[in-house]
Amino acid sequence: MMSRRARLALLALPIVLTACSSEMGELQEWMEQQRREVRPSIKPLVPPTKFLPEAYIAEPLVEPFSTEKLSVAVRQDAGKTSALLKAETARRREPLEAYPLDSMRMVGSITRQGRRYALLRVVDLLHQVKVGDYMGENFGRVTQITETEVSLREVVQDAAGEWVERVNTLTLRETD
Repeated sequence: MMSRRARLALLALPIVLTACSSEMGELQEWMEQQRREVRPSIKPLVPPTKFLPEAYIAEPLVEPFSTEKLSVAVRQDAGKTSALLKAETARRREPLEAYPLDSMRMVGSITRQGRRYALLRVVDLLHQVKVGDYMGENFGRVTQITETEVSLREVVQDAAGEWVERVNTLTLRETD
């Protein structure tokens, strides 16, 4: 009934299992020996050094965070206000200057009587903008309008604190 191969496999099975169990025993002995011999080497912690405070010797000098020093600097800056900023602050602000440029979306452009207008969506309202109008929080004045973008000149403060002009654009965006 049983084939010869199956009988041989059944006879060989106990021999194979015995060999594996003897190898497992050797492995277990080796693991125990390694555990006994190996000791972790932990370096002791270095005790903290004692903190010795030092006296503040710059007291007679000008304090860098003094409000008096700050007010002097503000007065000096007020005297140096550039002509760019003076011209911008002297005029009446327009309604679109109350919103940052990133809250505005150009949704199109139209031409009426030979003059191009950009259509801007701001807070769910549609506004028409022409060249010369102001928009954005940085004194942005529209300099050019094309079918796909509005270019404007802004007056901003650079890293040195000087008021400079920079060009910015608002690009036509597809409906979200």
